[in-house]
Amino acid sequence: MNPKLGFGFLLLLLLCYSIESKCSAGCDLALASYYVWQGATLTVIAEHMNSSILKSTDFDTILSYNPQVPSKDSVPASIRIKIPFPCDCINGEFLGHFFTYTVKSGDTYERVAANYSGLTTIPALRRFNSYPENNIPDTGVLNVSVNCSCGDPSVSKDYGLFMTYPLQPSDTLASIANETNVTQSLLQRYNVGFDFNNGSGVAYIPAKGIAGGVVAGISIAAVAVALLLAVFIYVKFYRKKKVKGAILLSPSQELSPRTVQVPGSNSNKTVDATGSQGPAGLTVDKSVEFSYDELAKATNDFSLANKIGQGGFGAVYYAELRGEKAAIKKMDMQASKEFFAELKVLTNVHHLNLLRLIGYCVEGSLFLVYEFIENGNLSEHLRGSEKDPLPWSRRVQIALDSARGLEYIHEHTVPVYIHRDIKSANILIDKNFRGKVADFGLTKLTEVGSTSLPTRLVGTFGYMPPEYAQYGDVSPKVDVYALGVVLYELISAKEAIVKTNGSSAESRGLVALFEDVLNQPDPREDLRKVVDPRLGEDYPLDSVCKMAQLAKACTQENPQLRPSMRSIVVALMTLSSSTEDWDVGSFYDNQALVNLMSGR
Repeated sequence: MNPKLGFGFLLLLLLCYSIESKCSAGCDLALASYYVWQGATLTVIAEHMNSSILKSTDFDTILSYNPQVPSKDSVPASIRIKIPFPCDCINGEFLGHFFTYTVKSGDTYERVAANYSGLTTIPALRRFNSYPENNIPDTGVLNVSVNCSCGDPSVSKDYGLFMTYPLQPSDTLASIANETNVTQSLLQRYNVGFDFNNGSGVAYIPAKGIAGGVVAGISIAAVAVALLLAVFIYVKFYRKKKVKGAILLSPSQELSPRTVQVPGSNSNKTVDATGSQGPAGLTVDKSVEFSYDELAKATNDFSLANKIGQGGFGAVYYAELRGEKAAIKKMDMQASKEFFAELKVLTNVHHLNLLRLIGYCVEGSLFLVYEFIENGNLSEHLRGSEKDPLPWSRRVQIALDSARGLEYIHEHTVPVYIHRDIKSANILIDKNFRGKVADFGLTKLTEVGSTSLPTRLVGTFGYMPPEYAQYGDVSPKVDVYALGVVLYELISAKEAIVKTNGSSAESRGLVALFEDVLNQPDPREDLRKVVDPRLGEDYPLDSVCKMAQLAKACTQENPQLRPSMRSIVVALMTLSSSTEDWDVGSFYDNQALVNLMSGR
């Protein structure tokens, strides 16, 4: 890489974090100016820039933004093309988006950064990925962060769309102004302190419209309609498509011994369900192995004072390890199946909306070491008297965060992972009130729709869909159903199983309760009665109605009619952007949302 560019990228990264170090929300649409390098094809570019707006084969969308490109099979080198992507507020720290990059043999962070034409940097890749930069496993997946901007109304209210524009060595302020048809003074006002004549770094370019006949001045509502139309097409024509490359584990395979390889050594440790020695199995090479002594010292010998939780598979303790706050789950050897299931997933899967695994220990007991999440779980926030009520906008954001984490394991990993125990208690809330999916001890690797082998029924009553509770059928739609129940919880703050007349002997599911409400000719007033009373009147009823209809689509009895997690992400992105000012407009009426999400 050109040293000048590398230094510029580092300065850019520092600049981005200093200028945009805090954010509360993103925007639905941003553009990336992708400089086409020699040999790049539209297929390669679309694969790299795959997002919830743009699928890896969606060439027509790219072409609609770039009329200068004659066809998907002919992209001239050394030109810039515009790529649409969502601009998110990442952990309350900066505006950006995470693309997922599938590692190829020989890839390094430098090579990956070059593939993105300056849209990401080597320091950013180091920060958001745990692999050594020159020893990335061939089967790995990288988080690729691309910064973005949603504009500054104090500069001008005429622009709602911004382009992330990495400079090339030949670029100057005058040439960029000429190419983008934006005045030099406006460019400088939107990029205070940025040196356009340095030939490196990233600027943010305002745009009133998009080439290719798309109407100028795109509104959020118009973008939302386009996104929901894309969801309809996706669900209508692709919902029956099988996910390739998945693995179905038989019960004997699930209980087989596992080999844990200590990083940096040639020794293996093998543990089976009883804690005895056994043959080779799972090799873990991306997490830190801790000694028992180190964990015991950090938890004051696992004292009650350090205990912060108790789950079905073990107790959880607070610790500070190697300068980082951590949560340590201590599990008995009898829980080795769950231990290795979670270890296998979290050492292979990395996403901002999934709980991060730091390491493990297999001395005496089984220990998993996670990042510490400050604000507990969603169930505590919805029903805990010591917690302040979550504002409606935060509830929508937590729903979106959870869906994004699940979309990643459903659609961006090979093999496919299915959580099987999604519930409000397994959605953690970080210090910025963003959601992270946790507790992967029941996770299954499975072929979508397969029923060829019996499945041990696991999960939590009230979140299980009918086909799973009755027949043990496992598919990603199991998680979709459970997330639908969580959406109902976010609205009502009620538990998945609702006690009637104050008696535990008389109860009904939250799904059935909401179905009664939503099946009314005009459910709006009845819906008010089940909204969390701690919200008072401080919520937009239209937004609540739409989330309820989305939850209804997720919890349909027929799994084929439930939306994919990708569709849910797009719908919640739209709901999140429109919730900020409560101006949800009339993108679609409530029944239209049900039809859209179910593919009718």
